[in-house]
Amino acid sequence: MTEQPPVTGPIPIYVKALPSGAELDLRAFTAHVVSDVIDALLDPSGTELWDLLHEVANPPQRAEGDTEPLDREQLEQALTDRASSRVPMYGPQVQRLAASLLKAAGLHVPTQRRAA
Repeated sequence: MTEQPPVTGPIPIYVKALPSGAELDLRAFTAHVVSDVIDALLDPSGTELWDLLHEVANPPQRAEGDTEPLDREQLEQALTDRASSRVPMYGPQVQRLAASLLKAAGLHVPTQRRAA
């Protein structure tokens, strides 16, 4: 089960067939998201995210029964809002990805029969 050639597009995607389906390697997409997060943290127009990161790193004491959202959850949501979440693909790249996934889907191991 070897990796198929990448869908090159602006963000390469590798498809590896597995016995039960497929594994997508989205390393380039991950790097793009990490870059977005770093850019958001280092944005010179505001320090809100940077400040929130430091609050998460050194949290203040919370009162028992405090139901306010944790700073980490706020930071995660803010960074998720700023990060990329879509992978563009153009023309024949869509067909290559579909063909790779269909090929991987055809290699799955048949399910075992239930004991009677």
